[in-house]
Amino acid sequence: MAFQRRRHHHCNKRFRLMAPVISGIAAALLVLFSLLSLLAPSPNDAVYLHSHSSINVEKSDAIRTPVFFVPISGGKSDRHVWSSKNSEHFHGCSDANKFLKAEAITKPNRYLGIATSGGLNQQRTGITDAVVAARILNATLVVPKLDQKSFWKDSSNFSEIFDVDWFISYLSKDVKIIKQLPRKGGKTLSAYSMRVPRKCNERCYINRILPVLVKKHAVQLNKFDYRLANRLDTEYQKLRCRVNYHALRFTNPIVAMGKKLVQRMRMNSKHYIALHLRFEPDMLAFSGCDYGGGEKEQKELGAIRRRWKTLHRSNPDKARRQGKCPLTPEEVGLMLRALGYGSDVHIYVASGEVYGGEETLAPLKALFPNFHSKDTIATKEELEPFSKFSSRMAALDFIVCDESDVFVTNNNGNMAKILAGRRKYFGHKPTIRPNAKKLYRLFLSRSNLTWEVFASSVRTFQRGFMGEPKEVRPGRSGFHENPSTCICEDSVAKVERSSLPRKYGNHIPTKKNITNDGPDVDDESEWPDMEDDDDLSDENDMSNETILDYDTLNFEDTELEEILSD
Repeated sequence: MAFQRRRHHHCNKRFRLMAPVISGIAAALLVLFSLLSLLAPSPNDAVYLHSHSSINVEKSDAIRTPVFFVPISGGKSDRHVWSSKNSEHFHGCSDANKFLKAEAITKPNRYLGIATSGGLNQQRTGITDAVVAARILNATLVVPKLDQKSFWKDSSNFSEIFDVDWFISYLSKDVKIIKQLPRKGGKTLSAYSMRVPRKCNERCYINRILPVLVKKHAVQLNKFDYRLANRLDTEYQKLRCRVNYHALRFTNPIVAMGKKLVQRMRMNSKHYIALHLRFEPDMLAFSGCDYGGGEKEQKELGAIRRRWKTLHRSNPDKARRQGKCPLTPEEVGLMLRALGYGSDVHIYVASGEVYGGEETLAPLKALFPNFHSKDTIATKEELEPFSKFSSRMAALDFIVCDESDVFVTNNNGNMAKILAGRRKYFGHKPTIRPNAKKLYRLFLSRSNLTWEVFASSVRTFQRGFMGEPKEVRPGRSGFHENPSTCICEDSVAKVERSSLPRKYGNHIPTKKNITNDGPDVDDESEWPDMEDDDDLSDENDMSNETILDYDTLNFEDTELEEILSD
């Protein structure tokens, strides 16, 4: 009995000695769990996406797909997300220096007309180049005819989209422009129709078109798109800029409605992103890429491809490796988040029919819930005067995208190119072009990466693709996309540039020996160009470039070209 009491006393004593230790361990564990709960992202602080989400996937497939954690905040960024570095030191400059006035060089009885082709932005490039062509030929330009029979099926004429009187008066010192051919002998002068080769330079126009113009007095150049060389004399390039950035102004009704849309975006937020999203079935079918929709996608896009005999079956994996596939809406969203744009950012989306509909857009909307378009910020009644005309609707999107704080595109069509050039000219506003070749590998392996590693890699790969000054060498890309002749820099930028070490690529010589005015960027041209360079001597200077299949095709089907280009 005594032994049991002593044993019981000994156990109580041991427990009293151990109690503080146990309490300390319990308290430490409680603190540890509290810290972990604070540090761990709550469901409200993150978006969970399937790391390889697809179009029209079956639910069983989605369940097996790994989940990818994406923070709702933009996180840390090594750049200001709403402005371009050093942009204040660069400005557009397109005033004429040595141009004689139009009245001094325009020859009598020499009239040039052009008929554009394609959608709004493809026609815009044709109009711009037509003014320069008229100047080269010392001819009077007749107000261009817009394409009313293309895939886009818009019956609008020039004066219903652009302010024709402003166009004529603004360019009066450069080129004489009239609204229609004059009458002679009681009849309107008849124009001789012909075509001009693509990328025709000054000598080409003088040799091919001028003799016919002198003989016939009036010539109309049909299907006038990309019919003028990319590289021209400086004064002609500056004239291109005066036309594109100053003379081509939308009509008052379009401008008023466009400003109303911009104002409503500004009412939602101080800043906004505009996304030009090309993800239509026809576009995807032509790309030949695999977007993860399985057999259903292959059948649907394959049926579309068979409509054009000129298309051949391509290797989807190779196309994506080469950066030839448009980013999916989800991939655009992930890129933007990695670049520092949080879920509170408002996005205006300019797009046509999206393949897969709402299911395809769902990941982008999950990442950026403040998702807007013309149809969500304007009433049906407000859009009614424009809704039956594709070019007028495209003009509204053009205005909202142009006025955005940041413009991003998943493609390299005409609208993306023109806006990229325009935003450079008017202050280098951030313009994000995906480095598709590098991002492809990243998207493919993202299920094995932490968000921090993924985001850091995106920011690294996107250097040189953000619309900052001197990203692209003068002479590279199409002039409408990179109007380097019309971009001037102040003395501060010149001093800073002269102090930087020069860095060149593979030292591949070119005939014209064009050099960069600033530090080179390794990946500057990896985003595919829609147009090959007009100077064939530069064909081998492709160390940093990839070309989309339809860049160099001589299209036999004009509808296909129109679908893809704008």
